[in-house]
Amino acid sequence: MKLLIDFFPIILFFVAFKVWGIYVATGVAIAATVVQIAYLRHKHGKVEPMQWMGLGVIVVFGGATLLAHSETFIKWKPTVLYWLMGSALLIGQFVFRRNFIKSLMGAQIELPETAWRGLNWAWTGFFAAMGVLNLWVAYTFSTDAWVNFKLFGGLGLMLAFVLAQAAFLSRYMKDSHPEKDPQP
Repeated sequence: MKLLIDFFPIILFFVAFKVWGIYVATGVAIAATVVQIAYLRHKHGKVEPMQWMGLGVIVVFGGATLLAHSETFIKWKPTVLYWLMGSALLIGQFVFRRNFIKSLMGAQIELPETAWRGLNWAWTGFFAAMGVLNLWVAYTFSTDAWVNFKLFGGLGLMLAFVLAQAAFLSRYMKDSHPEKDPQP
């Protein structure tokens, strides 16, 4: 259910784009994100900072798209969001001396500090690369191709990256049911 709520605005954006075009889709994405945040606030009593940031970015860049009647702004929105997330990880590490990846996942998994740093750098690099890739697709291909990439390419790359991270993390997993060595 959480996954559906997280991807609710992008799925509605995709469908609205295919039916009505970029400007209606942008309005739908703004409205869907507002509804998403309101639902999360009502259901859980709080909204994560990254979700507030996502709302701010869609309102600013989506609003600029609608006001200027230029799809350029909405095409920049994923890049800005990726770069803000990567920047937050860097600022956490260097300014606040906190690893935000560890803050998010530390209760679920125990890792050495070097692994946490590696994860932080990996996610920072991933967000930086995704921002650049989004701009390349936005300016090299049609808007239709960009929208398809935004949904399928972005999610596919995210899934592949998460699976790679899982493979990395598996080196640190402790077996909760170790096999007993048979006695000779």
